[in-house]
Amino acid sequence: MEKRWVIKKVADNKIIEPLSKALNINHKLANLLAQRGIKSYQTAKSFFRPEISKLHDPFLMKGMDKAINRLEKARENGEKILVYGDYDVDGTTAVSIVYSFLKGTHKLVDFYIPDRYNEGYGISFKGIDYAVSEGHTLMISLDCGIKAVEKVEYANKKGLDIIICDHHRPGDKIPEAIAVLDPKQNDCNYPFKELSGAGVGFKLIQALAARFEMPPETTYAFLDLVAISIAADMVAIVGENRTLSYFGLENLNMSPRIGITYLLNSAGIKKRTSLGPTHYFDRKITITDLVFLIGPKINAAGRIDSATDSVRLLISNNKGHTIRLGNQINELNLTRRKLDTNITREALQMLANRESGNGVSKKASIVYNANWHKGVVGIVASRLIDNYYRPTVVLTRADGLITGSARSVKGFDVYNAIESTSHLLENFGGHTYAAGMSLKPENLESFITEFNKYTEENITQEMLIPEIEIDTELFISDINYKFYKILRQFAPFGPGNMSPVFLTKNVIDTGYVKLVGKNDESKHLKFSAVHPDRTGNPVPSIAFNQARHFKKMKEGKIFDICYHIEENFWLGNTTLQLRVLDIKFHD
Repeated sequence: MEKRWVIKKVADNKIIEPLSKALNINHKLANLLAQRGIKSYQTAKSFFRPEISKLHDPFLMKGMDKAINRLEKARENGEKILVYGDYDVDGTTAVSIVYSFLKGTHKLVDFYIPDRYNEGYGISFKGIDYAVSEGHTLMISLDCGIKAVEKVEYANKKGLDIIICDHHRPGDKIPEAIAVLDPKQNDCNYPFKELSGAGVGFKLIQALAARFEMPPETTYAFLDLVAISIAADMVAIVGENRTLSYFGLENLNMSPRIGITYLLNSAGIKKRTSLGPTHYFDRKITITDLVFLIGPKINAAGRIDSATDSVRLLISNNKGHTIRLGNQINELNLTRRKLDTNITREALQMLANRESGNGVSKKASIVYNANWHKGVVGIVASRLIDNYYRPTVVLTRADGLITGSARSVKGFDVYNAIESTSHLLENFGGHTYAAGMSLKPENLESFITEFNKYTEENITQEMLIPEIEIDTELFISDINYKFYKILRQFAPFGPGNMSPVFLTKNVIDTGYVKLVGKNDESKHLKFSAVHPDRTGNPVPSIAFNQARHFKKMKEGKIFDICYHIEENFWLGNTTLQLRVLDIKFHD
């Protein structure tokens, strides 16, 4: 698939020069900082050395006083509290945080995760009925609830008070709950708007700790779960999220909870000590590990069976219990991967058959099969974008409704596209690049027509070509451990602070390029990049799924590469390598 290379504008030298001198770094690193809005010694200090003491006051969030007052009343009166959360990573980590904290101060606490298939996303009537039947008088909803107007009204009539903790976009009407915590409310003065659902839950326990005059450190033990939620939910790792992620990763590397240790070990990141109070891994855990190794496993339980087991794993302090739950979740993840692979293959075939037809929108992909597994349609939508780079909706049928997930491409707000069809939907929600919806079967054709019409009118042809945004150009001689040592301090990386992408022009392979891959599938290129004049030491490089370039590279043709710089861990040795994103040969 062709990709567009877009090189960021170099920052003004009037900023780069003094920044370079103040920090004693070279101009290219100073430029990377300036491109991220870091233009002074003080802002650079805050960027490289976040301070946990500078997290925002949770009472700045609209509704926080009301929420804490109600929780204080519940504590004084010995009321039963139900902690309710969504079934994805953000929801289960949020529930684990708030439930565990409350259990330390209030014994009458339970948690509830709705069933993806019987109840669907968000606060459910069944969940409310369960809370009431079990004698709960207060429910805290996490990572959901901001649009649950009817559900909250139902709960109010049943005598169940609800505190909503959410981070999704509000609708036109805010539910009449006891308190609504969501920094995206128009009249909320909380300084940072991009918290994850677990992040909002963390602010709640921060406020509770302050009200109960507990040391702030009592909440810091939960930052590992906040970091996992930030990574898995793909929220921006800037501002307060950067601080939360930074210290959350520190927790994960210094003293991870045993459930996370088990998942990391089972993913192949070896531990040096057995499960216990302190754990050490062979390398530092990163946001990337949380996105690709931890997040999918935590998600798997809710996709295939019950996300309740994910919460149980995250809050477990018992080695035997942890291993049993971890094994179950690993098995569910294997099942999820098989479903994902099979459904993706079927969906790709559908799209391939349509591509040869006439009158089919080439600006969006919508596929539907009533028999597909509801739990993996979001993953499949992402897979389809890897092949057909355009907004994608994958739909299936469950409990009489058509339900599905949408994913988007850079620059196109798929939430707005879904919202434009809201008159056809029973329910919808999400973010700029990911959304979910449900609708009656009789509205399917109209939904497809209107979604396609919206994309035709609101997406440009250029947006349909994958873009690689390049931070700056380097020479091979620039790449060394001194440079990388500073570069890795830019982490944690993620939306808003992506791992820098570099461009190096006019390179050749040293002559030892080879094809590599698993199971006799040689899909990847392994080579060493060097300038033709041999300036700078050759740098080992890996280009995944780019075997098509082998012949030209073997012939000694000159090419340009864009890449990340990373460490490669192999057989106890650590070396620098380039992870090549794209290659362009000279004509």
